[in-house]
Amino acid sequence: MMTAKNSENDNPASLSAIALAQKLQALAQTGLTYTKDRYDIERYLELRNIAAQLTADVLALDKPPVLDMFKQQEGYATPKVDTRAIILRQGKILLVQEADDRLWSLPGGWADVGDSPSGAVCREVEEETGLTASVERLLGVWDRNQHGHPPYPWHVYKLIFHCRELGGEIRLSEDSLDVDFFDPLDLPPLSLTRIVPVEIATSLEIIKNNKSTWFD
Repeated sequence: MMTAKNSENDNPASLSAIALAQKLQALAQTGLTYTKDRYDIERYLELRNIAAQLTADVLALDKPPVLDMFKQQEGYATPKVDTRAIILRQGKILLVQEADDRLWSLPGGWADVGDSPSGAVCREVEEETGLTASVERLLGVWDRNQHGHPPYPWHVYKLIFHCRELGGEIRLSEDSLDVDFFDPLDLPPLSLTRIVPVEIATSLEIIKNNKSTWFD
């Protein structure tokens, strides 16, 4: 996942600006997919250029790689899907220390084309931790823009599942520095790009009290 160079962008103005950039990029991408008029093509290209500049400014990144990333997106623009797993062992929660920022997250990642949601999260758990798992239930569908995550180029829906550990042995992947179980009341510093405390706390509350699935 792309992360900003610093944490000074996690303010309401930056979050509002990145949401606007997401909408501009989506309009440009969808417009370029369907329009045949050369003047409209020029307008959508300029719209994509503005979205790339705004995103680069908010995330303190260079514009060219952001624009290149946007150019790779084709077809009708929709939110991306990130799947995450809550796995408990004797009351402790499984977390992965991410190599890129050295912070901790629930195991998970992008759903691939062809994955089912449950298949995606179980695949990610095994790839990142070495453990095999099955899905017990969907705990929540979270709009990443609304819950305190740092700004990000893409609009993302986060699916959090309660998973049951089946077997395997804990091992590291190339993207992780450590894998361990933690007391939910004493969590290590979280990779806020991937997961925020309210998402974990709400998920655990749903499990504990058999509450309804959370959404939005």
